[in-house]
Amino acid sequence: MSLKILELHHHAVRVQAGDASLDAAVRFYRDVLGLEMDATRPAIDLKGAWMNVGDGAQIHLMAIEGPSSACFGPGKDPSNPHVALAVADIQKARAQLDQQGIAYFVLNVMPGADAEQLFLIDPAGNTVELHQLGSCRCARSRT
Repeated sequence: MSLKILELHHHAVRVQAGDASLDAAVRFYRDVLGLEMDATRPAIDLKGAWMNVGDGAQIHLMAIEGPSSACFGPGKDPSNPHVALAVADIQKARAQLDQQGIAYFVLNVMPGADAEQLFLIDPAGNTVELHQLGSCRCARSRT
């Protein structure tokens, strides 16, 4: 049985570490692409900016080089570029991944089992984040 994906929440991209690189990226996404910065970005141990895309998604700019402080090992870094998708129940999704033998790692930056983020790697080596609908800071889930 496959997971049921409800929404695309964010696409995370890396920019070079340093204020100048982050500022240049923000200016590009704001001034060239017309995106607004999310002023309610959570206080996490990661320098970056969350840019709103329409009413329901974001682009997360992450200014970091090398492994992040949340890295679980080679290829297991939640700060790697990734796409984040929402599911109705993250614990049920976790159980389905376990049943299918799909490897993943878990990040929980906010309290509660419903705030867990599951990171898995697709066959092409791309990172995919799964989280529970309503637990993301993206615009649609805040309303």
